[in-house]
This record gives sequence, structure tokens and C-alpha cells, in this order.
Amino acid sequence: MNIKERDETSLKRHFILVFCAYTFILWHRLTGGLRRQWANKPLNNFTQALEAFRTAISFRFIKWLNQNWDVFSAYKASLGFVWA
Repeated sequence: MNIKERDETSLKRHFILVFCAYTFILWHRLTGGLRRQWANKPLNNFTQALEAFRTAISFRFIKWLNQNWDVFSAYKASLGFVWA
């Protein structure tokens, strides 16, 4: 595989990922899934839906981090970072 083919494959994979993420956010906006749990106002555009999604992900990460502090610390230590 030459560099051009690899770059083309990487670009295709990136666009597929972007389109999937966009479709996921748009679907949640249209079905009201994000609003039911993560917003107290209408999500009228993609940017508002994306912010509600980011809020959900942040909340879940913080919840996970509080329950798995040791796992996260060990992971950071394996990368050479001190997490105190």
C-alpha cells in the first residue's frame, strides 16, 4: 500500500465517522432523545443538540471517574503522567 492509498483510506474512514456522528446527533435532535434527559429547552439546531450531547458525555465521564479513580490513575501512570 502506497502513501496515496493510505491517505485516501484514512480520509474515507474520517468522513464515515463524521457522517455517523452527525447522523447520530441529528437523529437524537429529531426524536427528542437528548432533550428528554439533557436539556430543559428546545434543541432547535444542530449546535444546541451537540451541546446537549457533550453535556451527557461529560456527566457520564465524571460519574465513571468518581467510581473508577484507581483505573484512571493507573492508565495515566502507564503513560508517564502523575495524576494526583
